[in-house]
Amino acid sequence: MSDDRERELGSEGAEELRSEGAEELGSEGAEELGSEGAEEDAGVAPIELPDPRIEMSRMTRRSAVTGVVAIGAAYGGWTWLTSREPLADDRLQWPFRKTLESNERLAKAYFSRQRRVKEWPLSKRDPNPRVNGRLGLAADADHSSWRLRIEGLASGGAEELTLGDLRKLPKVEMVTELRCIEGWSEFVHWGGVRLVDLVKMLPPATRDGSAPDLDDNPQSLVRYVAMETPGRGYWVGLDMPSALHPQTVLAYEINEAPLSWGHGAPLRLVIPVKYGIKNIKRIRLIRYTDIRPADYWAERKYDWYAGL
Repeated sequence: MSDDRERELGSEGAEELRSEGAEELGSEGAEELGSEGAEEDAGVAPIELPDPRIEMSRMTRRSAVTGVVAIGAAYGGWTWLTSREPLADDRLQWPFRKTLESNERLAKAYFSRQRRVKEWPLSKRDPNPRVNGRLGLAADADHSSWRLRIEGLASGGAEELTLGDLRKLPKVEMVTELRCIEGWSEFVHWGGVRLVDLVKMLPPATRDGSAPDLDDNPQSLVRYVAMETPGRGYWVGLDMPSALHPQTVLAYEINEAPLSWGHGAPLRLVIPVKYGIKNIKRIRLIRYTDIRPADYWAERKYDWYAGL
């Protein structure tokens, strides 16, 4: 209806005309409009949502199959590894030993006699260092008769030293971290003599027969050092470069007191560039050798080098 017509009729007349128009349309018009809307809706495809129960079932089956395959692969790999024959004179299957040898090559490449382990202030030391490992520590050991025997000398003979003889060498003290291969560590204050000072006093033979020269030609020395407790209750093997490291110490004190029985009295090795398994207690024998020596834990499937 135009505005002019609405003004002529007035508000009451306009409302009356609107009402009459609505009645004329009636139910037929409403049905027609509804039909047209339905036809328009029919042209749009309905969205079908997946049944969540079915999807969960599929995911559960897929996860189960994946898990079974992974477990089977892991089991098969482990079975293969553990079924490999050990190398000669070894208890460890050759794939594991080869892995340890690869680790050894990496550790040797990183090692340097000039690279020192961090030393800590006295305040860092543990007041009660733990006792770990009693292999080779006979309860009835007679310290008064103890001697340190050194074999493989350049002179061709052997020497025996008392603790008093060792105390004549320059004393060193250090607080270093003792790290166990089991995962724990502690800071310990050690006192003793550097192994390199003992080696200089009683040098090993060389591989080419030349005079030993630790400063300018250490490569000519025999390549290893073997150590044993009395009665060979425990034994370790060291590579010569690690033995000559300036922080490798023959310790006779712990926290400024003589070593206790549990800590390896009267003399033990402290070598912070190695794991604790190399820190042999109550040393009775040191032997220089060009043949890689036996090692207690290496014979029990551990790493021979045990470097940090």
